Amino acid sequence: MSPIFKFEFSPGLYAITPGRYPDADRLLREVRQALEGGATMVQFRDKSGDAAWRTQTASRLIALCQEYQAPLVINDDARLAATVGAAGVHLGRLDASVNAARAEVGPLAMIGVSCYDKPELARQAAEQGADYVAFGSVFRSGTKPGAVHCPLDVFAPARKLGLPLVAIGGITLENGRAVVEAGADSLAVIGAVFDAPDIRLAAKSFSAIWGH
Repeated sequence: MSPIFKFEFSPGLYAITPGRYPDADRLLREVRQALEGGATMVQFRDKSGDAAWRTQTASRLIALCQEYQAPLVINDDARLAATVGAAGVHLGRLDASVNAARAEVGPLAMIGVSCYDKPELARQAAEQGADYVAFGSVFRSGTKPGAVHCPLDVFAPARKLGLPLVAIGGITLENGRAVVEAGADSLAVIGAVFDAPDIRLAAKSFSAIWGH
């Protein structure tokens, strides 16, 4: 099932779920708080391996995100994205190619690609029809402490690709503005939003970087 319409990429806070929730109700509450704070996109990242839970929860997240006119993107799983009619899918190094994912999710879905610190991967993704590319880890990441470091000077030349650029990895309120000034359109954030004492306030503070 393809999305019913195509979402346009909107710069801002790109909230990624921590992938640790057995409690879907809690996850929905916390994602709602991030959306209330101004998150422009949400990525459903879940490592539970529970297919039924993932499908049910993704469907609930889509309905929630539609209330805020924000796209819900599925991490690493084009088939799940297609099954539930998510706005898109985000692909990592070991996932399907852009072409294979496009065949799965359809022409209206948004496809993002992790390019780590490799401009060449971003160029290839652009040529294959990706809708945005992501670079990182731009700082040391608590979620992926062993992730490759991506310097901020990757962003300026990558703008020539003509695609939205997402930064990920260790991003906080203290360093986020510098990443946007370096050329990132959106900041993909997990811990600095979902581990915050007040998720809505954290999201609102990030959104203020773009004047939202």
